[in-house]
Amino acid sequence: MECVVQGIIETQHVEALEILLQGLCGVRREPLKVHELCLKSGPNLGAVPSEVRLICNLELTEPTWTVRFVGGAMRGAGAEQLSVLVRTVIESKASKNVLRLFYALGYKLDHELLRVGFAFHFQRGTQMTVTVSSVNKMPQLHNTDEAVPVTPGIQLVEVTAPASSETYTEVASAVSSFCEYLAPLLHLSKPGISTGVVPTAAAAAASLMSDGGEGGAGNSNSSPAKSIIITMFFLYVLPSIYCILVRALAFASEELVPGITSQSFKA
Repeated sequence: MECVVQGIIETQHVEALEILLQGLCGVRREPLKVHELCLKSGPNLGAVPSEVRLICNLELTEPTWTVRFVGGAMRGAGAEQLSVLVRTVIESKASKNVLRLFYALGYKLDHELLRVGFAFHFQRGTQMTVTVSSVNKMPQLHNTDEAVPVTPGIQLVEVTAPASSETYTEVASAVSSFCEYLAPLLHLSKPGISTGVVPTAAAAAASLMSDGGEGGAGNSNSSPAKSIIITMFFLYVLPSIYCILVRALAFASEELVPGITSQSFKA
């Protein structure tokens, strides 16, 4: 079982997101290059269709294969209240002949993708993984060298965390809390619920890039942390302080000058 959220970000802001994630995660990024094949069962395998994903890690000297089955999302009133998607996931390592095996079982290739980017694996209340990648399709079967972006200029961001039937509530809360730190750059939600590009992304990216560039390579930990504080202050804290001051002034005016009410200060 896992908790997952997804979002999109413009490619021009990915470097700023990396700076932010470096400061939040406290670990080095890992390169990501995976070839993913989606297989669906044929009619000879039963009335209920099934789907499996074969994932080949191309970053390793000797590519490795993983069989991944993604089940349906958790349903019910409790699931609706969560801001993350909770679903069943089963994974197993496999040999390089795994594709031939599934073809022999009656599965057929539905589509294949090449994901290229980077990932962060870290501990923050629970074990989490953040992946940032461009999703590419292949005009020719299995030819990863000629892959082209599905959505040019846009990259997929995904946050996942392993969970169980006993811990998914706590894990979902930890994932939601972490996603709040990324809010200036992108909005993360349940897969299938697209919210588009965040309007504040350009301003937040500019702030992160400015502060991130000042520290240099020797100060990689302090610069992202400073960028996070500055960005969050101007986008969230400062507007809240302004609203509080306006309301305080309105209530004070009602007591000192009769006839002036809080409605007078509303735009």
